[in-house]
Amino acid sequence: MEYIMLYFIGFAATTLGTLAGGGGLISLPAMLLMGLPVHSAIGANKVSNTVSSFSSFLVIYKNKEVTVKEALTVVPISLAGGITGGVIASFLKEEWMIVIAIVLLTFAFITSFLGKADFDGNEPFRVTKKSASSLYGIGIYDGVFGPGSGTLALYLYARLQVSYLRAVGLSRIMIFSSCFGASISYISTGKIIWPLTIALMLGSISGAQLGVRLARKLKSEHVKPILRTVTVLLIMQIVVEYFG
Repeated sequence: MEYIMLYFIGFAATTLGTLAGGGGLISLPAMLLMGLPVHSAIGANKVSNTVSSFSSFLVIYKNKEVTVKEALTVVPISLAGGITGGVIASFLKEEWMIVIAIVLLTFAFITSFLGKADFDGNEPFRVTKKSASSLYGIGIYDGVFGPGSGTLALYLYARLQVSYLRAVGLSRIMIFSSCFGASISYISTGKIIWPLTIALMLGSISGAQLGVRLARKLKSEHVKPILRTVTVLLIMQIVVEYFG
C-alpha cells in the first residue's frame, strides 16, 4: 500500500514541480507523515528528481524548445552547486539554512512584482557572472535543503527574459544536475531505502510527463500567479514546519 501511496505522491509533487517548482510542498511532508527517516525522505526526493527531471527535459528538447548548448552550459554549474551543497549539509546548522530559504523565497516573491520578468522574452540562456553565480547558489541551496529550488530557478530565468517553456527545460536540467550531485552523497552514506525510492521515482516520471504537457498549454500571464502562489505556500510550509 505504501508503494502505491509513494507513486501518487511522486506523481502529484513532480507535476507541480515541473510547472512552478515547489514539489517538495507535497513530497517531503507526505513522506515524513508516512514515517520515513528525514534523511531517507530527502535522499529519495533527490534520486527521483534526478531521473524525472531529466525525462521532462528530454521531452522539451525533442520539441526543440531548448538547445543542447544551453543545457550543457547549465549542467556543470548546477552539478558543482549540488555537490558543494551536499558537502556543506554535513557542517551547516539546519536553522541557518531555514532562515536562508525564507529570505531567498521572500526576496524572489517581492522582486516578481518588479520589472517585466513575465516570461515574455525569447532570449537564449547566456552565461554571465550574474547568471552563473545565481545558478551555482541555487544548486548549493538544492543540495543542502531543496524545497523551492525549482521555483527560484524559474524566477531567475524570467529575469533573464527566457521564455516559459525554455525556462522549464533549463530548470529541469538544473534540478537534474544539482540532485545528481546531492544523490551521490545520500547514496554513498547508505541513506536510500531503494524499494520506496523506486516507487516515488516511477510516480515522479509520470508526473514530469504530465507537467511538461500542461506547461505547453499555459499562457505566460498565468505563470506568474502560479509561481507567486507556490512561493507563498513554500514560505508558509517552512515557517510552520520548523518554527511552529
